Amino acid sequence: MTGFSLTRTVFRCALLLCVASKGYAEPYSPWADRDYPQQVYWGDTHLHTATSLDANLFGVHNLTAADAYRFARGDTVTTSTGLRARMNQPLDFLVVADHAEYMGIMPPLRAGDPTLMQNDTARRWRDVLASGDPVGFGRMMLDIGASYASGTPLVTLPTTLPSPWEANTRMADAANEPGVFTALIGFEWSAMPNGNNLHRVVVLRDDATRANQVTPFSAFDSEDPEALWRYLADYEKNTGGQALAIPHNGNLSGGLMFADTRANGEAISVAYARERLRWEPLVEVTQMKGDGEAHPLLSPDDEFADYGTWDQYNIDMSTAQEDWMQRFQYVRPALQTGLRIEQRTGVNPFQFGMIGSTDSHTALTAVEEDNFWGKMSSHEPSAERASRLWGIPEAEMSSAGLLAAGYAAVWATENTREALFDAMRRREVYATTGPRMRVRFFGGWNFTPEDLQSPDSALRGYTKGVPMGGILPPPGSDPRAPVFMALALKEPEGAHLDRLQIVKGWVDSWGESREKVYDVAWSDDRKPGADGKLPPVGDTVDTESGHYANSIGSAELSAVWTDPDFDPGLAAVYYLRVLEIPTPRWPLYDRMKLAANLSTDTELTHQERAYTSPIWYQPAGSAQP
Repeated sequence: MTGFSLTRTVFRCALLLCVASKGYAEPYSPWADRDYPQQVYWGDTHLHTATSLDANLFGVHNLTAADAYRFARGDTVTTSTGLRARMNQPLDFLVVADHAEYMGIMPPLRAGDPTLMQNDTARRWRDVLASGDPVGFGRMMLDIGASYASGTPLVTLPTTLPSPWEANTRMADAANEPGVFTALIGFEWSAMPNGNNLHRVVVLRDDATRANQVTPFSAFDSEDPEALWRYLADYEKNTGGQALAIPHNGNLSGGLMFADTRANGEAISVAYARERLRWEPLVEVTQMKGDGEAHPLLSPDDEFADYGTWDQYNIDMSTAQEDWMQRFQYVRPALQTGLRIEQRTGVNPFQFGMIGSTDSHTALTAVEEDNFWGKMSSHEPSAERASRLWGIPEAEMSSAGLLAAGYAAVWATENTREALFDAMRRREVYATTGPRMRVRFFGGWNFTPEDLQSPDSALRGYTKGVPMGGILPPPGSDPRAPVFMALALKEPEGAHLDRLQIVKGWVDSWGESREKVYDVAWSDDRKPGADGKLPPVGDTVDTESGHYANSIGSAELSAVWTDPDFDPGLAAVYYLRVLEIPTPRWPLYDRMKLAANLSTDTELTHQERAYTSPIWYQPAGSAQP
């Protein structure tokens, strides 16, 4: 190489190094510095294992949190009934939420631990379980119910035995693999005043080191949600960790879950509203024990409101439900109640996002209709499971009424404890009854069809508005109506979509709660009738073969929609509901696979769905939370 060539080569290398080090060149990738959520992660925040008293009593004796995590990650697991099970698609995250009450008591009790056997009740329970005596088992269940009612446990775990809480947190840490699979630490607080369901799942952002500085808060400590919130505040103060609570689907709460009073009967105060808003950013809207979005009594004009309706009894089936309770048990009227409370206090305690979860007590989180593993071990696949009675005979309800539902979808920047928890905290989540459809929902003031059609539509959604779970920014002096951008993509191996609907709730100038469901996008060549209703999409399900066809519906639906009934002086709440075309329910697959004998009134088909977290509008001058 000549001297000139060498000099030129050195100069070029120095120039390239200078450009690279000084940042003179623009990054080639347009996404290099983007940190908004670009991926949706799928999980279950409400799963029970053998460590839960009820799951263990009803047949799950050996499956632990470690087994639950393995199953959720896609491994094959042998179930409590000896069957082999595996998910079609693994999950991205899981919360094992074993009940705090009597946590971990059953394994050593069944084993006859000598220290535990010094308790007369424990010894009697052990004998009943060993003998299989149904009368004795019934008395045992009455004992347990009485202990909940009195607030005093009949059996406690000796301190000489290993902590089941620490065992669960240790298994969570072992299963947690940032970027691949997230095992969030949690438990369920299972308050049941007078047999009414006020359960909450507590989720921690932290690892076992922080979690083990406390023990789970149980209903024996208090049945008042405000006491649970104080526990969470103390946890954060004393450990430096972070926590939140997720109310159980409210449909079996006897009108208490979304009541417009405190648990002690007093009016909701500003302090209460702020605390509930702080600690309960989400609610579980759908799960195996029914769907909690809307009730047909309160939404008579919504032909899709009567889905998975459980409205006969409270959770322990001790009290029949009354019509007045439904307003305080379902999410849609609760969102309206929140607006009403905000008018009085300045704070909306029911400004929550929506997720689905299973509440499975089998340690298995599979809820696909053709791969459904049930609520309890007695609901694992068999020819008889769909015809078994649920609860007491007076309920006249077979297990065929169980829903194969649901899942939590979380828009997060990465699959880690921190990112998923933070997304839950900001309510950027949605619920589905099982299908993994990909859903986006944005609200703003100036979205256009071009934004929707752009390849970076999500980026425009974040730039020009707020995502699901957000509060619309003040409109300024412009009186225009809010504009929403909705997008839904079917599950790759699932059913086509029927329609997108935006559900609006508000309190009118007379103080009356109002709601309206708008069809904003739909499949096929349909047009609304004279009554404004869209014709049904059709039904391709063959109930003899259990097959359906994606010959109707659409793989993708989207819309830019402006509220035609907007009143800038009235607060409002909006959420997106996505409906699939009709598909088979799990009892029909049981008939096909297991020759199950179904009753004539068994629902064989349904339209699965997704519910996004809402977006709120607050009039100018309203206090922001």
